[in-house]
Amino acid sequence: MTTLAKARLLALLAPAALLGGALASQHIGGLYPCEMCYWQRWPHEAAIVFALLAYGLSGQPRWSRALVFLAAVAIAISGAIGVFHAGVEYRWWEGVTKCSRGPSAANAQDLLKAIMNAPLIRCDQPQWTLGGVSLAGFNAIFSFAAAIAIWALLAGNRRRA
Repeated sequence: MTTLAKARLLALLAPAALLGGALASQHIGGLYPCEMCYWQRWPHEAAIVFALLAYGLSGQPRWSRALVFLAAVAIAISGAIGVFHAGVEYRWWEGVTKCSRGPSAANAQDLLKAIMNAPLIRCDQPQWTLGGVSLAGFNAIFSFAAAIAIWALLAGNRRRA
């Protein structure tokens, strides 16, 4: 497997795993995301699209490499948002958003009931931590590690090309 193929695979699997973990913690673990949690998901979704496009253009290494690079940038952006969110959680700085609410009702008739019963999800209070690191912190760590690994693979591929 070439280094470009490895970078392409990592550019697809890393954001898919991180986004999958976020969705599992929400739908299986019952941890409702706050607004800043959603912000961290969007770049991972973009990275997956870039990586899939890179697979589609795998016969054109120049374009594939550029798309993998963009996927790594998107992953790093999610990591940066994760750092910001973790900083809000640890009270290092103030956030720029209000709290958000949990899932909404499927129809308008139940909307008021859903609003009244929805949990208040605060961006400045982590719902889960491990060793003092919140989910936002873990997203930052894993996102930056993945982006750096992808860029390193691309740089190694560039030297060989």
